[in-house]
Parts: sequence; structure tokens; C-alpha cells
Amino acid sequence: MSKLVPPHGSDKLKPLALEGDSLTAELEKAKLLLKVSCSSREVGDIIMMGIGGFTPLEGFMDNVNWQSVCDNMTMLNGLFWPIPITLSTNSEDIKQGDEVALVNGETDDIIATMVVSEKYSIDKSHECNTVYKTTEMAHPGVVMVMAQGKYNLAGSIKVLSDGNFPKKYGSLYMTPMETRAYFDDKGWNTIAAFQTRNPMHRSHEYLAKIAVEICDGVMIHSVLGGLKDGDIPADVRSEAIAVLIENYFVDNTILQSGYPLDMRYAGPREALLHALFRQNYGCSHLIVGRDHAGVNDYYGPFDAHNIFDVISNDALVIKVLKFDWTFWCYKCGGISSMRTCPHSSEDRVLLSGTEVRKILSENKELPETFSRPEVAKVLQVYYASIKNEDKVEIKLNDHSTK
Repeated sequence: MSKLVPPHGSDKLKPLALEGDSLTAELEKAKLLLKVSCSSREVGDIIMMGIGGFTPLEGFMDNVNWQSVCDNMTMLNGLFWPIPITLSTNSEDIKQGDEVALVNGETDDIIATMVVSEKYSIDKSHECNTVYKTTEMAHPGVVMVMAQGKYNLAGSIKVLSDGNFPKKYGSLYMTPMETRAYFDDKGWNTIAAFQTRNPMHRSHEYLAKIAVEICDGVMIHSVLGGLKDGDIPADVRSEAIAVLIENYFVDNTILQSGYPLDMRYAGPREALLHALFRQNYGCSHLIVGRDHAGVNDYYGPFDAHNIFDVISNDALVIKVLKFDWTFWCYKCGGISSMRTCPHSSEDRVLLSGTEVRKILSENKELPETFSRPEVAKVLQVYYASIKNEDKVEIKLNDHSTK
């Protein structure tokens, strides 16, 4: 019998994806339904509900639950949920009670069907202020919300597609059922999730190794959904992480996998969401570093730590591993943190994004005190392959788990 943490709010995973004859029949029916085009973020949410990553949700939130999640981080039934999961449209034709086909807005593929239980409008500024703490259009999460349609559609869904994630990413893409089976097979009872949308430098390696000392294993869990300009593509990132695991971690202590969500860049609230769905994946702990899931200077460096102290004790089963700012210190002779290193900034390796970009664009070596040479080589090959005008700042300078 599995000794892993239970899924969030349930004693078992609740994937909404259909299979076999039910899937075939629903796909045929869906071809005749009114279509609702979904954004990249909404597609990711649908796929997560399909694979059980958003257990125990059964579909998109209605007005009262949208309001409650924005204001209280709980649904009306008391279930903890930190970020609204909603679907929008500009269609005037859709009405309550209609059954619609949800399609990927980029490919026009049918990915789900939904019975509309409610059609409602929201105060988008209120969602931005409560979830992102800003309404500035420079924030990519605010842009996502403001780009939503005039109406939100609520209702239970049946998921019909995995969005080609298995085909695109192969074994890197794993469902919660698959990661739980992997952990059980390895005999891991305690697993720390390491969230990343970036390649891992030496500070990240340090955090993962501390977690290996504490837990049976670590799952390095990468974003496979949409990112913003300047973030490293998933295939390059996974290659860089793979060479790091191969050369610098003990066998059978690390699992590298990915999940299909877009980044929302919601800082503290997104840290809570990351913890919630990692519990569904079977993880007992989440590593949270400096400015987790942040962007620019919208959040304090440790706001994502502090938010775990204000939620109720029974909100989540998964626990948080809080880490301070980490870096290479010449006087310490290794990776240290603000909590352990007594030395000055002159003794620490802190490269800016501009410096990293310059080093990579000139085909020079990143310092081994900052990045393992095998990782740097992967990034150099990638950087040499893109046009100069496309060379947006490489996001390798942060010292956090993003």
C-alpha cells in the first residue's frame, strides 16, 4: 500500500480525461457542438484537470467560487485553492445549460467538452489585485487576465486530449499517476519537488542536494507550458538539467519530469498552487527559494515563504522547505546562503542577466563557481543557434527556484 501523501482534498486522484469508447463517442459528439476557443493558459488548466493534477476540481469555477478564491483562497465548500481556474469567452450566443466543445486556440483541436452551468462577468482588476498584487500591464500575469473574454463560463468538463504533450516531450512529461507509480516503485515515501522554468545553476544544485539529504528523492519539475520572452525553451532546459543529473547527482535520487501549465508569475499565490498540485503528483515537500514564481520586483524576495505561514494548518498536507538566497562564496570555498555566509558581497559570485548574456553570446565559459561546465555548454550551443535580434536576456541569474 502506498505511503505517499494523499491527493489534495481527496483520498484518490480525480483525472477528468475520458478513455476508450467513451472518448471516441464524446469526440464525435463534440464535432457538432458550438466551439469555445481556449488560451494557452486555459489549455494547460484543462490538461491538468484531465490528468488529475488539479484534483479534486471537476471543471471551471463559477462566480461565487471565483470571488471566494480571489478573496479567501478557498472555495465555498472550504477547499483550499489559491488561484482562480476560469474559462472565458466573448461569445454572446452561449447560454447556461449549453454544451460546448473547448478547442485549443492555437491548433483548433478539440480538447474537452463542457456543460455550461453559469455565464458571468468578473472584475478583472479585482482578480489582478488579489492574485498578482498589481494591475500594471508590465506584469505578464495581469496581461493574461486582462486578455480574457467578456464572460467567464463555469461548468464540469470531460477532457478529450492531452495536448500532444506526450508526443512533444516523451518521457519528460509524466502524469500524477505516473509519478506516484514511479515513487512507489522506488520505495520513496518522501519526495521534494523542485519547481523550475530555468536551467539549474550551482545554487539550484545545492538546494536539490540538501533536499536529497532530507527526503528519499527529489523531483525536478519543469514548466512545459507557455513562458515569457527570454525564458529558456523546455527542450534546452531539460537537456541542461539532464547533464547536471548525470554528472553531479547520485543515481536513483532524482527524477526529472515536467507539467503542462503556463507560468502565471503570481509569486506567493503561485507558490501555493505549485505546492497544491505537487501534492497531487505525490510529493511531500516543495522547495521554495528566493522570489519563487516572481517576475521583476513585484514581490518581496521571501513573500513566497511568508504566505505559507498565514494559510491554515490543514490547507495542504505537503510541507514547504524554505531556502535563503544562495551563491558561491570564495572565502567559504563553496555554495553558501545568507544564513550561513558571514562574508561580504565582494566574496560572492552574483552574475547579472546582462553579464550572463554577454558571456554566452561571446562563446565564453561561464565561471564554474556559477554553472557546471556541462550545463554551460548546452546553453552556449543554444545561444549560438539563435539570431542576434532574438537574443532576449537569458534567465540564468536568479538564485531562486522559479
